[in-house]
Amino acid sequence: MRNFDLSPLYRATVGFDQIADLMDRVLTNDVSRESYPPYNIEKTGEDAWRISVAVAGFTEGELSVEVKQNALFVSAKKAGEDERTYLHRGIATRAFERRFHMADHVRVTGAVHENGMLHIDLTREVPEALKPRRIEIARAGDVETTAIEA
Repeated sequence: MRNFDLSPLYRATVGFDQIADLMDRVLTNDVSRESYPPYNIEKTGEDAWRISVAVAGFTEGELSVEVKQNALFVSAKKAGEDERTYLHRGIATRAFERRFHMADHVRVTGAVHENGMLHIDLTREVPEALKPRRIEIARAGDVETTAIEA
């Protein structure tokens, strides 16, 4: 059930299209489709996060982690069909692709597969040009002024 009109946001702002797109994505996601595989997102520092994905039954060679256009894609596909006969198969090893949208200046610093979990570390690295800087304020008598003659 979607009753939100985002057109006032587009009329009154410039450059905030990503926020509207994000809201649209969140509101239209099918929650039942996004349940496999389970994952955690934890904050490990001021500008650092770790995504942990439960990937039981997959090897490092069957897993893929890619970054494309501010999105992190985690996918897995089994290499071949298993020849075993299962009496009960409770560990799902079906192929999947999970997408995480990342903010600007967030980059993946590493990925580790350990004990059936895939841990992906991310950090935010803001360029020096975008960091706040302090502007020195000079006194009026200390600055040379040039008179413009008409």
